[in-house]
Amino acid sequence: MRTNTLTHPHHSPGRAVGHAPGPKPHRAVRRQIVPPALHIPESAAASVFRAVRLRGPVGRDVIANVTSLSIATVNRQVIALLEAGLLRERADLAVSGAIGRPRVPVEVNHEPFVTLGIHIGARTTSIVATDLFGRTLDTVETPTPRNPAGPALASLADSARRYLRRWHRRRPLWIGVAIGGTVDSVTGQVDHPRLGWRQAPVGRVLADALGLPVSVASHVDAMAGAELLLGMRRFLPSSPTSLYVYARETVGYALVIGGRVHVPTSGPGTIATLPAHSELLGGTGQLESTVSDEAVVAVARQLRILPFAPANRAGGSAAGIADLLRVARAGNEQARELLAERGRVLGEAVALLRDMLNPDELVVGGQAFTEYPEAMEQVEAAFAARSVLGPRDIRLTAFGNRVQEAGAGTVSLSGLYADPLSAMRRAGALDARLREVVARDESSA
Repeated sequence: MRTNTLTHPHHSPGRAVGHAPGPKPHRAVRRQIVPPALHIPESAAASVFRAVRLRGPVGRDVIANVTSLSIATVNRQVIALLEAGLLRERADLAVSGAIGRPRVPVEVNHEPFVTLGIHIGARTTSIVATDLFGRTLDTVETPTPRNPAGPALASLADSARRYLRRWHRRRPLWIGVAIGGTVDSVTGQVDHPRLGWRQAPVGRVLADALGLPVSVASHVDAMAGAELLLGMRRFLPSSPTSLYVYARETVGYALVIGGRVHVPTSGPGTIATLPAHSELLGGTGQLESTVSDEAVVAVARQLRILPFAPANRAGGSAAGIADLLRVARAGNEQARELLAERGRVLGEAVALLRDMLNPDELVVGGQAFTEYPEAMEQVEAAFAARSVLGPRDIRLTAFGNRVQEAGAGTVSLSGLYADPLSAMRRAGALDARLREVVARDESSA
């Protein structure tokens, strides 16, 4: 479900069965900024939770088989996850004649909980409610504030706090932020030149306002993490290396190596200044200034494919690109040529990256690819013509035009997926007895 305003703060899209509301998100807690864990989980509890999430309802013998853990280890982890409220038993699905609780299948207990993902885009911010499966329950969109970081973040935090009130029947566990620019995932600070933010305390402001753990990630890393943890290929063995290329208002890339999104200490690299040449699109000879929505819409207006927009028109280039797509699909040949040319330039850029990095898998995402799939033919043709290596398929993101939401939701779940019991403790969602058990296990690890 998608809504576009924050005008009904007491509406509750979610329902929980037999769940008492947890603490309000305004409770005073120690500030927690936790680096996102964008990788296939490795701990025993995380492996068990992942097996149940992907295959449940499922028996413990099946969990042991798919995780390669001993049945004794599986039993211990299942008991702990049941006590934490993350799993529930399905006695109604037990095999007839089976004796003993280990024969009772378990599944994810998703109704009582919600996580909040926030994608802060150059023009639009999406706030996403996500369940424990990574499914988007609801989304609202609001213009990204154009003022300095302090008041902008205060405004976004207030929007998130009001939105979270809608979910009073579900317990909020975590906040995940996906944003462009350079992200320090340890401190939650962000440098975002397009927004004019420098060392913006994104994590601190949201943690203070919402009273929940907060993880902040580069938006392209987050989208690559969504492909890894939530995408259609999550049942298959991970490719040794995967390259994810994004294009919309900005361009970017991420690498997945050995089941883990590669996050350089100094932040992600940039492909904005890759060489790109197009007489039709113009630009400065650099990729982002040539293929971004803003650049393409500007050319469409110069060519009079689109009228010049009033200065006060809401939506900016987002509205302009929607108009251009509509005109192209109505049969305007100039509009089609413009979008096809953007596809060609993007295909050459993907080829250049592929030739440098030579990943085992190529994935492209962002509305420059997904909103006009008719241009994928030009993307693939330009890629094949430019690359000097052997043939390689290009796969479109599994999330279509919702990839930003999926990325933010993945960041909000990454801590839980990597270490579910510790994440519940950080969120204040464990009772005192189980907190002691988890703390003891962590100290002895």
